[in-house]
Amino acid sequence: QVQLVESGGGLVQTGGSLRLSCAASGGTFSRYNINWFRQAPEKEREFVAAISWFGVDRYVDSVKGRFAISRDNAKSTVYLQMNSLKPEDTAVYYCAASQKMGDVVKYEYNNWGQGTQVTVSS
Repeated sequence: QVQLVESGGGLVQTGGSLRLSCAASGGTFSRYNINWFRQAPEKEREFVAAISWFGVDRYVDSVKGRFAISRDNAKSTVYLQMNSLKPEDTAVYYCAASQKMGDVVKYEYNNWGQGTQVTVSS
């Protein structure tokens, strides 16, 4: 089973940018869809973006046009480029490898890592 480690979070001002990384080890990374989720304090974990093993991407409406997901299979890494950040993007961001994409993954995935904290100040 592939193991994932998130990184790249930090503190930015409204309108700023960050690039998150999801680095994989073990398993066959190129065969997995990779999903990004986020969880703000006292809120449920929500789907943010996903990229299929063959490169098709999907986003939650609230981040469309601002976030971009990409993958580098040679480096076993998926990136989430986040632009025009807003305070409501503040959350811990997690990635998950799955045969599926989207919100359904959070109900089935059981190998969550520590995540990476993103804080957007107003």
